[in-house]
Amino acid sequence: QVQLMESGGGSVQSGGSLNLSCVASGSVVTYYFDTHRMGWFRQNPGLEREGIAAIGSDGSISYADSVKGRFTISKDNAKLTLYLEMNSLKPEDTGMYFCARASLAGGVSSFATSDYSYWGRGTQVTVSS
Repeated sequence: QVQLMESGGGSVQSGGSLNLSCVASGSVVTYYFDTHRMGWFRQNPGLEREGIAAIGSDGSISYADSVKGRFTISKDNAKLTLYLEMNSLKPEDTGMYFCARASLAGGVSSFATSDYSYWGRGTQVTVSS
């Protein structure tokens, strides 16, 4: 099993920054952390979960158009941690942010939620104007 725990959310004003972290734990995560796709997703009440940033097992990276140039995804395999650096935040960035890990090894970065089997509980980001 894989457990994911996000942190770093909070409330900021428009133009501010936040850095999210997602720490992985579990019996096999140490061995497989660098071989599986991971991603950050955002969800607001009543809306579908949307992909924000993703990193493939090959190192490929994708960003949603709405966050390109403002958000940066990275991971530290040694620390079993996925990061999301968020700058120039806008009110429309508000939402619950989840990290996720794919169930199967390999693959390029993906925003398809069906590719991911393990999800954290989320961390809330609120951006006020």
